Amino acid sequence: MGKYFLKYPKRNIRVARMLRKQMTDAERLLWSRIRQNQLGVHFRRQVPIGSYVVDFLSIGGKLAIELDGEQHCTENGKMQDKIRDDELRKYGLTVLRFDNIELLKSIDAVVSQISDVLESNAGSCHGEREAKVES
Repeated sequence: MGKYFLKYPKRNIRVARMLRKQMTDAERLLWSRIRQNQLGVHFRRQVPIGSYVVDFLSIGGKLAIELDGEQHCTENGKMQDKIRDDELRKYGLTVLRFDNIELLKSIDAVVSQISDVLESNAGSCHGEREAKVES
């Protein structure tokens, strides 16, 4: 995967910039633990991909991380998440989802799971393994 393989509508740039400025507590906490190559790969935050903006993305690690609030617990939210995850996997990405509360309560366990997936993806040819964590 090249550094700039992602295609997205230009309007998503504005959305991504806004989301970076308005990060949730859970997003700030996770960002403090994965930024600056702390897990051995580079992560970006609020990255446009296709018609979506992904919370965190490591292109080199072939990993997209989504943090879910209450709206993801509804039937419609779960359906939208599945559609989104399917599209992200088309780019060869593994998708990890964490509930905001789960992350705030056990950040070390979440970071450990992320690290495990990164190791797994480094050993795989395509990084197409899906890892979904639910609380």
